[in-house]
Amino acid sequence: MKAEERWQARFRAPRMTLPTWARQAPHRAVYRSNASGTWEIYAWDRSTGSTRQVTDRPNGTSRCAIDPQGKSIWWFADTDGDEFGVWMRQPFYGGPDVPVNMPPGHPCGLALASNGAAAVGRSFRGGFEVLLVQGDLVHGDLVHGDEDPVTIYRHDESVHVADMSLDGSLVAINHSEHGDAFHPSLRVLRAGGQIVGELHDGPGKGVTGVRFAPVLGDRRLLVLHERRGRRAPLVWDPVTGEQREIWLRVPGETTADWYGDGRALLIMHNHRGRTELLKYDLAGGGLTPIESPHGVIDAAAPRPDGTVEYSWSSAAHPPVIRSSNGHVVMSPGRTPPPSVPLEDIDVDGPGGRIHALVSRPERVAPPYPTVFLLHGGPASQDDDSFLPHVAAWVDSGFAVIRVNYRGSAGYGSAWRDALHGDVGHIELADVSAVRDWAIDQGVADPARLILAGASWGGYLTLLALGTQPKSWAAGIAAVPIADHAAAYEDAAEGLRAAHRALLGGTPLEQPERYAASSPITYADMVQAPLLILAGENDPRCPIRQIESYLQALADRGHEASVYRYDAGHGTLVIEERIRQVAASIDFAVRALAERE
Repeated sequence: MKAEERWQARFRAPRMTLPTWARQAPHRAVYRSNASGTWEIYAWDRSTGSTRQVTDRPNGTSRCAIDPQGKSIWWFADTDGDEFGVWMRQPFYGGPDVPVNMPPGHPCGLALASNGAAAVGRSFRGGFEVLLVQGDLVHGDLVHGDEDPVTIYRHDESVHVADMSLDGSLVAINHSEHGDAFHPSLRVLRAGGQIVGELHDGPGKGVTGVRFAPVLGDRRLLVLHERRGRRAPLVWDPVTGEQREIWLRVPGETTADWYGDGRALLIMHNHRGRTELLKYDLAGGGLTPIESPHGVIDAAAPRPDGTVEYSWSSAAHPPVIRSSNGHVVMSPGRTPPPSVPLEDIDVDGPGGRIHALVSRPERVAPPYPTVFLLHGGPASQDDDSFLPHVAAWVDSGFAVIRVNYRGSAGYGSAWRDALHGDVGHIELADVSAVRDWAIDQGVADPARLILAGASWGGYLTLLALGTQPKSWAAGIAAVPIADHAAAYEDAAEGLRAAHRALLGGTPLEQPERYAASSPITYADMVQAPLLILAGENDPRCPIRQIESYLQALADRGHEASVYRYDAGHGTLVIEERIRQVAASIDFAVRALAERE
């Protein structure tokens, strides 16, 4: 198989997410899959093995949920990837889609109760709100009337619905009334909007609700806190105020979920870009490892029989849905070609040791043409999971280096929060340290260095081309921020809240910070060839500020290449994704050839 056929086969191979089952009907589940060529929602009746495609839209569907009784599937209907729209409901076994009776907005969480009620978070230009949608059970079926939803929370600062108790009496929300969207507080409301309890740990210490105990009448809420400098779980009763911290003596960070009887927690432990699973017994405090292969677990959940199902992959091995009993739970189809394993490196940087990941091409001698592929977020993380676009670069003869720069998740609160004050430049200082290591060690050819990334990684690419113009042979920026102030004007409200938290206020309040961190400020310094990929309907990195940046380059005699597509912040259409990766690799190859 030729290299191009090989990497494209990875994209075209059917994939799926971990199925999410109804809490009170675990034989009914929903998942997302690209089996149709576009990421869509599917229903799975585990008792019969039958599956069906729930949605079929030109640009795909990215959000879904199933109610606790498994009666209906909820999915979010936006327009061409703009993430603005309404929730729809469809019976589990098929039928008409019915829109939820509420105004459209950007989604800010959804939680469903066994009595048919739903707590729906949304944002709009007027701020954020949580709406309670009523529902009733009639002859065993969920029926939603035409009553207007009730607003139980509203604020100018961001909010996200964390969960709703199984009986529908309590709603947990993560809010940032204190003005810091990156470190939320947690509040529990009654269905009528009355405050039951609140957790707020002070500046720089976020408290995030995860999920109520999956037992009728159980008020306990699973929470993640940062009291010891990293995310860790606790169990909280919002009525009595009782808290129980789950202190785990493991490095890295943890997330958690409930076992179905509410007596134990499933712990997902993330350390250096790999994941392991453990069971924590709430009665005795015992911690039991759950055997899983070396790699990354994207999602995991306990089944009623106590087994754990999880979605696993590694850089070398394609994804699979496994069970702790050793079985493969479900296969969406043919297996894609494998790729190369990762190499971990640690580099001394200006803010501490930097963890980075290296993928080397086979049958090519170093120093390699190298692409530094920067992740988005910024509070995200590069890890050991299977990524077709990384494998595509490797198959094309490039080494790929990914840097978990300051601002990345997975290395403690201080590392993640280090961006404040000099946004963009701090991350690039870490990238530069790893770049110097790669050159000094003979891994990367200094004359053939490509900088690339999407979203926040695309933003860092543009900023680096202007502030480090002689360091990079070419840049590829997908859906980037080019001008923070202009992006703030057009972005969805949740992104505006993130800007305020990261840069200390609005563009009017912090004009110097916005300018200092914006690539457009350094447009006259750009020398390297540049490709920008932009979504026409992107609500996160809006197209207008990209057009202004391109014009600023053109005014200085630097014409960038542009790939525009009719979707939002990325695409859910597989062939479109292949076209974008092909355009990026072709651009890099041409840019390096022109330097020879």
